Amino acid sequence: MKINDMIKFLDITKINQQYKNELLNIVSKTIDSGQLILGEEVQAFEKEYAEFIGTNYCIGVGNGLDALRLIFRAYLELGNFKPEDEIIVPANTYIASILAISENHLKPILVDPNLDTYNTDPVIIKKAITSKTKAILLVHLYGQNAFTDKIAEIANKYNLKIIEDNAQAHGAMYKSKKTGSLGEVSGHSFYPGKLLGALGDGGAVTTNNKDLADVIRALGNYGSSQKYIHNYKGLNSRLDELQAGFLRIKLLHLEEEINYRRKLAAYYSNHLDPDKFILPKLIDDSEPIIDNVTHSWHLYVIRHPERDRLQKYLYSKGIESIIHYPIPPHKQKAYQEFSHLSLPVTEKISKEVFSLPISQVQTVEDTERIVRILNEFI
Repeated sequence: MKINDMIKFLDITKINQQYKNELLNIVSKTIDSGQLILGEEVQAFEKEYAEFIGTNYCIGVGNGLDALRLIFRAYLELGNFKPEDEIIVPANTYIASILAISENHLKPILVDPNLDTYNTDPVIIKKAITSKTKAILLVHLYGQNAFTDKIAEIANKYNLKIIEDNAQAHGAMYKSKKTGSLGEVSGHSFYPGKLLGALGDGGAVTTNNKDLADVIRALGNYGSSQKYIHNYKGLNSRLDELQAGFLRIKLLHLEEEINYRRKLAAYYSNHLDPDKFILPKLIDDSEPIIDNVTHSWHLYVIRHPERDRLQKYLYSKGIESIIHYPIPPHKQKAYQEFSHLSLPVTEKISKEVFSLPISQVQTVEDTERIVRILNEFI
């Protein structure tokens, strides 16, 4: 198989080539302005992204992990949390969600997801609540909204914060509200491979809570909201001017690109053999995939009991795929203290899931080829 014939999992080069001239103009504009940190591009992006998400405040930060780290740190500074308080988090998430909790001396309580949707199960959440539980970290995994009325009821009943990890679901919605505006606060990632991707690292926090927003902004700027006056032992985590400018350009096209991904996801789901593969299941399947706004299709994830053999087969036919994620956090050396946990759903998922190519630059013809080759697998 020639390298040029490969269907890439995600063609970052082709994605960015669409906007090359506009992106280069941002570089030139930034150089000419002399504003490299916390300038007009960052201010404009924060305003535009807050409007897109539907919140009053947006704070640009260095990356998605920092967004979550700063959220938990701010709750500690405000006295809402204290060290060793418990945060419920899905066990099948990317490790960054858990790192943000443990780094702030809080205790991650790992819970199995729903096997069909891969998102947090309210029944399991309720069983995990103790007198030390302070929040639920909802991860909108693979691009699908994880928020439900039932989870909101549980949070209200037990006085828990709902914090969103919206790294993978820019543009997904629940009852006319976008993910990132459903809880009290949300962390976002603009890693290049995300739906809204920078040309380097970037992240943001969105919230309607002014006190929380003010503390997060100060914490990410060395603990300072006024030059040389430091109220907190902060860190340096700021979205830079270049990345903000790049993101402003891409934000203009985000809705259109997500709609195109829905078209590809619908083709996959309508044409892949459901007797051979376990296909994605929507939490809210009241509308067909192509019209369903609860999923933004950052990833199209299917399952198969012979995942590794299937992945090798696909590669031999010129199709790249990726596993999200092959080793769950509780089985990583970094979290040996959780290795004893029984999380059978998470472990089953990690052995069977893999992600097919899907992007705004993937052609319908390539999608048809992927489906044909998959359905021929024996």
